[in-house]
Amino acid sequence: MRSSLSEWQKRVFYGGETEAPFENAYWNNKHPGLYVDPVSGEVLFSSLDKFDSGTGWPSFSKPVHPELLEYREDFSLGMHRVEVRTRHTKGHLGHVFEDGPPPTGMRFCINSASLRFIPVEDVVSEGYVEYWPLFSFLSLPFEQIILGAGCFWGVEAYFKQVDGVLATTVGYSGGEPMWPSYEDVCTGETGHVETVLVRFDPKVLSLESVLGHFFFIHDPESENRQGSDVGSQYRSAIFYLEEDQLPVVERWLERLRREGKQPVTEVSPVKNFYPAEEYHQDYLDKNPGGYCHINLGRKWKG
Repeated sequence: MRSSLSEWQKRVFYGGETEAPFENAYWNNKHPGLYVDPVSGEVLFSSLDKFDSGTGWPSFSKPVHPELLEYREDFSLGMHRVEVRTRHTKGHLGHVFEDGPPPTGMRFCINSASLRFIPVEDVVSEGYVEYWPLFSFLSLPFEQIILGAGCFWGVEAYFKQVDGVLATTVGYSGGEPMWPSYEDVCTGETGHVETVLVRFDPKVLSLESVLGHFFFIHDPESENRQGSDVGSQYRSAIFYLEEDQLPVVERWLERLRREGKQPVTEVSPVKNFYPAEEYHQDYLDKNPGGYCHINLGRKWKG
C-alpha cells in the first residue's frame, strides 16, 4: 500500500540525506515484520534478515527481493561507498558494505526514514498475505482466519463483540485482480468475496468457536446471497492461513451435514487479502444504525 512521506522522509528518500545513528525509528527494532518502500509499498527487507551491526542504523544481511534494488557508486565524504536505491521509486535507502554476517557477508545499512515497518500482526491485514509463511515458524500470541458471510459491515460488527477477538479488518479475498476497489468487487466479475480478517487470542477463543459464530450469523446453504445482498461477492467462504485450521473447518461442515444441512461454503487456503477502503473499516461504528443483515443483539452460545 502506498503512503505519504513526511518532510524529513522526503529529505532522506529523495534528497539523499542521512539520519543520525541511534536516533532513528528502527535501528533497535526487534519486532518481527516487513520493511517496505514507503512510497510504493514494495517489500524490501525482512526482520528475519535484520541484525545488530552496532552502527546505529537498521542493518540487513540481504534484501527480500534483490531485483527491487539498484546500486550507484558514491564518492562523497572523501570515500568510496556503494549507495542502495529503490529501482522503481528511485529513492535513497542507504549503503551496502561487505562486512556483514554469513552466509551473505553483506551489510545493508539503511535509513529508517526510507522504510515503513509492518509488524507481523499486520502483515495479512495490510495486504501482504503472500509473506505470511515467512513467519509461520514463530510462536505468536494470536491466530487469524478470513471469513465471508455476506456484507462485511455486519460481519465485522458482530465479531468485534466476541470475547477473544483482538482485531478485525474488512477486505476482499479469493479473486484475481490485485487491490480491487469496492466498485470493482460490486460488479461481481472480480471473483473476490467481501470478507473479514478475524485475529483472535486462541487462549480465550478457539477456532472451533470462531467458526461457531461464523455459521450462526449467516446461512451457509445460501449460494451467492445473504439477506437482501445478492451476488458472488456475498458468498459463504472460509480462507484459512494455516494447514491445521482445515480439519477444524471440515469438522464444522460435517456437523452441519449431520444436522441435515447442505452447506455451500467455499473453503480454500488463502491466496490474497486486500483491505477495503478506510470508510468501510468499522463502518457501523462510524455509521450507527447503518445497514446490517445480521441481528447484532443475538450471539452464538456454543
